[in-house]
Amino acid sequence: MGEASFSWNLFADFQQMWSYPFMVNAFRAGAIVAVVASAVGWFVVLRRQTFAAHTLSVVAFPGAALATLAGFALSLGYFGFCIAAALVLAALRRVREPRGSDESAATGTVQAFLLACGYLFMALYKGLLEGPQSLLFGSFLGITTGQAATLTVVGAAVLVVLTVIGRPLLFASVDPQVAAARGVPVRALSVAFLVLLGAATAEAAQITGALLVFALMVLPAATAQLLTARPGRSLLLTVVIGFTATWAGLVAAWFRPYPLGFFVTTIAFVLFLLAQGARLLATVLANRNASATITAGAA
Repeated sequence: MGEASFSWNLFADFQQMWSYPFMVNAFRAGAIVAVVASAVGWFVVLRRQTFAAHTLSVVAFPGAALATLAGFALSLGYFGFCIAAALVLAALRRVREPRGSDESAATGTVQAFLLACGYLFMALYKGLLEGPQSLLFGSFLGITTGQAATLTVVGAAVLVVLTVIGRPLLFASVDPQVAAARGVPVRALSVAFLVLLGAATAEAAQITGALLVFALMVLPAATAQLLTARPGRSLLLTVVIGFTATWAGLVAAWFRPYPLGFFVTTIAFVLFLLAQGARLLATVLANRNASATITAGAA
């Protein structure tokens, strides 16, 4: 927004922000997007599928560009392209898996082709395209009540499915060979998770933009997994970090005329650096204590 002035009366500032319906919608949408993206992103980092997540985030851009060109809802373009691309990635993985070849080449091919399609759709659009910048880097100005409701419904569905498959998915993510030997449907879970990832990416792209949704999915999870190795605590911490970064980014974007995605990504990155520093400090202190104990024992 950039026109509002910051004061030390936080209550008055929030009251002013929430007096505008579009800001209420933005905070509602930001809350559900942060929770869904963080929960799905935790499994993305655990399963080492960050490249697939990046590909789907790129795919959100041509989906939105095609929706603008064809004149239908942006949400339909986001969800349609991201979920379709997730199914394509699942099919490519299944085809290449028996050969033991690296799937990154096929994933990168899909990413490059669809990104080129996005720029083609933008070039074909002859009207005033409001916002290649908002499509790429995010905006909160255009979030309507209907869009917030759609994000809530889809987000709730993603969380319900993730809750149902969460335990076997965790087992399959940590040790897929043992999980398969014990009868866990590893391949089916992989396909289901990619579809959930596509839906979560389509949601998050409407807040952070197509290019920066990857950061919202990966940074909170990477930060939490630096701080604790316990799955339950790590997942909860991931959601808290994602929620904090998103809402703090919305507040910052209200006062400063810069893209929302920049603020969300920067806040999440700073938290990651702090976690990295805390872990490094804890390691140094632990090594010093161990050295002191060994020296005392030798003496």
